[in-house]
Amino acid sequence: MRSRIVMSMLAGVTLLAGTLLGATAAPARSADAPAEFGTDWHDPVTAAPPIAKPDAKSCRVTLAEAQFRDFTPYKGAYTPPDGCGDRWSKVVLRLDGKVKGRQYDRLGYLHVGGVEVLRTSTPEPSPDGIEWSVEKDVTRYSDTFRRAQDVEMLIGNVVDDTYTGVIDVKVTLTFYRADPVLHQGGLTVGQANSVAGQGDSAIGRSLSGAVPDRVLPLSGTTLTTPRNSERIVAEVYATGSGGGCEEFWYLTAPDPAPYSCKADKGPHREVQIKVDGQLAGIAAPFPNVWTGGWSNPFLWYVVPAPRAFDVKPIEYDLTPFAGILNDGHPHEVEVSVAGVPEGQAGWSAPVNVLVWQDEHRAHVTGGLTVDKATDLANSATYTHGSEEHRVDAEAGHRLTVSGYVDTSHGRVTTTVRRTLAHTSAHRWTEGETTDGLDATWTDDETVTVDGRGPARTTHTHRTYTMDGATTVGAGDRLRTTLTLGDRAAVVKTRGGRRTAWSRLDDTYTGDASYTLNVPRDQRHALGTTGERYRLYGSGGCYDRSLTTVQGMLTEDRAGC
Repeated sequence: MRSRIVMSMLAGVTLLAGTLLGATAAPARSADAPAEFGTDWHDPVTAAPPIAKPDAKSCRVTLAEAQFRDFTPYKGAYTPPDGCGDRWSKVVLRLDGKVKGRQYDRLGYLHVGGVEVLRTSTPEPSPDGIEWSVEKDVTRYSDTFRRAQDVEMLIGNVVDDTYTGVIDVKVTLTFYRADPVLHQGGLTVGQANSVAGQGDSAIGRSLSGAVPDRVLPLSGTTLTTPRNSERIVAEVYATGSGGGCEEFWYLTAPDPAPYSCKADKGPHREVQIKVDGQLAGIAAPFPNVWTGGWSNPFLWYVVPAPRAFDVKPIEYDLTPFAGILNDGHPHEVEVSVAGVPEGQAGWSAPVNVLVWQDEHRAHVTGGLTVDKATDLANSATYTHGSEEHRVDAEAGHRLTVSGYVDTSHGRVTTTVRRTLAHTSAHRWTEGETTDGLDATWTDDETVTVDGRGPARTTHTHRTYTMDGATTVGAGDRLRTTLTLGDRAAVVKTRGGRRTAWSRLDDTYTGDASYTLNVPRDQRHALGTTGERYRLYGSGGCYDRSLTTVQGMLTEDRAGC
């Protein structure tokens, strides 16, 4: 379709001065919206900022090119690029897709050498067809890209007489060559962006070492790290699967509540990682909503929910366990989702392990000094009222882990504190003709690195919100109203003094209705959706708002 717009997501919430201070305001757009949805609409667009591109020589490699009709993975081969060396200031992945006809939203992944580099979902098409693009900064996987690798990609799909949409995608990698000459005391823009996306490196390493030395896919549950690992981070692409109740885990209800999706402990979910059976990390999963979510695809045809097309991994700093993991033996690293009913499938949680090595020592020793957690508090209370059913849920959990490594530049102690909380009120009527949720999840994490020089601390406060309802009224008219929030505040300190800060607020709002149980051309669908993405702090600011009416982009405003 016309007006093709690139979709992009930031790799992290730390502000990138090169991206934000150089951002220009997009012009406001105004258009007469149709009276109702037709057979065509604007291609998908998001308010998120674009990926900053270094001003450097670049090389492009096609990673995958496939049409997905079923659940057969695409298998190919990757060869590193010629002409751009093997050290890059940035690597950008781009997925271009197109589909037309009728099709559900579909989930997909892309693996290179077993490393998951993209977790995604697809938009639902118009009869006339849509095109969309996603860009992602994948510089952190540079170690994987330096060698020839097998490639596997799958967007599981069903094509038959009813669901006709064949998903056609092409994925490329663009490598931006690193400038071997840095400005005195500084970095190239690409290196600075990579550093900001990756966080602090271990004490004694240069800032340009923020990209991990090794990227290890977790095969099964066994991990063997290099014996000189001085920083270890696990990333988990955790998603509730499509087609079952765990896709809508935040709505599940315990017995004796008469609700269609059940879970004995209610709606709370927590993604946990363990090392040799010891709890090593906890996190709140993001409440992903795919493009058919909340029974109303007209909410998502143009503006998807936050993170829908570029699923962000959960990160766990496992550096406190480095002394244990560095003994040269395999260790058990397991990821599980607390709250899922026993024996029930529905979650996918592939793991990559990012490792930074001490280049001056063959074996880095150390030890775990603290590993303590509160009991997981989780309650879901069912109340049967005269006109509606209700489940009130509340949960919380706290974990502290601390450990040290004796590196070539001295002893470094890393302490990770994480606190999770969840509250929700779920209300519905008989037959679920009205079904509503008001929920909030918070995930507070503080990582302190203490070694030679002042201690450095990064505090991240994440908040996810969901407030909406679906109602089926007279004449089988279904209406959904929904507001989603993805927020994060980051503060970095050194020796107790603030050195950087940022705030992210990505808010989606939607109101859409259509008639059920009629042919597509008789649905008389209406929908108004919007997204505002704000990112600001010590590096600058970015602020963009989108509005759509009946599939037409009626407003696009940007500027601080």
